[in-house]
Amino acid sequence: QVQAVESGGGLVQTGGSLRLSCVASAWIFNNYAMGWFRQAPGKEREFVAAVSGHRGSPSYADSVKGRFTISRDNVRSSVYLQMNSLKPEDTAVYYCNSLDTTMTPLGSWGQGTQVTVSS
Repeated sequence: QVQAVESGGGLVQTGGSLRLSCVASAWIFNNYAMGWFRQAPGKEREFVAAVSGHRGSPSYADSVKGRFTISRDNVRSSVYLQMNSLKPEDTAVYYCNSLDTTMTPLGSWGQGTQVTVSS
């Protein structure tokens, strides 16, 4: 069962910005950390960023530190990924998911949202 729905992807030039959104059920959102992952063509899905369930503490993959910012809106049961200074290597389908205490994705994967960065 898909537990989150992603949106906000698109085509952007190198150096540009995009803001991704993810809406989850209130129960999931209120009880679990949330994370963003991405999968580029021919590659495995990889972790991008996560935000804890209570304090909203963020964590990032080294490849996006300083460029991406994850945040959550507890009222809207939403998590966002602000992506700045985008690079062609950021091109991928981006997914969000709830996370357990070991940062392992819990729910089924949704359709994701495509981000394409042109050089």
